[in-house]
Amino acid sequence: MCVPGCQDVVARRLSRRGLFKGVAGTLAGAAVFTAFPPPRAARAATNGFSRVVDLTHTLMEDFPTYFGVPGLEMERTAAFDENGFNMYKWHLVEHTGTHLDAPIHFAKDASTADEIAIDQLVVPLAVVDVKEKAAADPDYLVSVEDLKAYEAGVGPLPQGGCVAMNSGWAEKVGGEEFRNADGDGMMHFPGFSKDAALYMMEQGVVGMAVDTLSLDHGASKTFDTHYSWLPSGRWGLECVAALDEVPASGATLVVGAPKIKGATGGPSRIMALV
Repeated sequence: MCVPGCQDVVARRLSRRGLFKGVAGTLAGAAVFTAFPPPRAARAATNGFSRVVDLTHTLMEDFPTYFGVPGLEMERTAAFDENGFNMYKWHLVEHTGTHLDAPIHFAKDASTADEIAIDQLVVPLAVVDVKEKAAADPDYLVSVEDLKAYEAGVGPLPQGGCVAMNSGWAEKVGGEEFRNADGDGMMHFPGFSKDAALYMMEQGVVGMAVDTLSLDHGASKTFDTHYSWLPSGRWGLECVAALDEVPASGATLVVGAPKIKGATGGPSRIMALV
């Protein structure tokens, strides 16, 4: 969603690159202007990997959620001793645990989870380490400068790939520090800045991943990153685990996204081929 100055920035980038078209939409009665339609996903090289890293937290009924209330309830509907098999009915909020944000999550009219092209879910992965900065400032926002520093030290952001923020927050998932809410209920955890999202869009990145509860930082009230990123047809991953076990570049991300018609996202099994 454009905030003051956004359209000027977009116009400059359009004239500079000449590679992207504007996409207009409407969200909650406000105009949404998206300058960077999603690129084709890069063809990930999956041959020759030596190990698979599980980037998924185990989802339990007490897993921390954005709104602070349980997102999963498991109701037993069959037990082996009584029925000869086991089965549960799940009462589940889509955006619980390690999960996918589909474009429709923050757009009036965009792709649902089942409509994301399968070749956008097996892509190169870049991991940007901001653990020290997040430890010093829980409200830290991954910046364009962080991304340019990554490019200078590691290499280009993967066009058609996914960029993940490693803030070290996954280690906090078992306690209250994961939500890190203050006395007024305001949460404090890191996320991507809107400018960083726009820069990644300009570089042709298709996926964004965080090890926290939100693509935006916890104190955000406007969700600028969500509104900039998702309506463009891109997807996000939240509550990603084990990013310390993945190299800064060279891994292939595999997203086992839910294929449920009309879903705005859902718990997903995420893995990296290293």
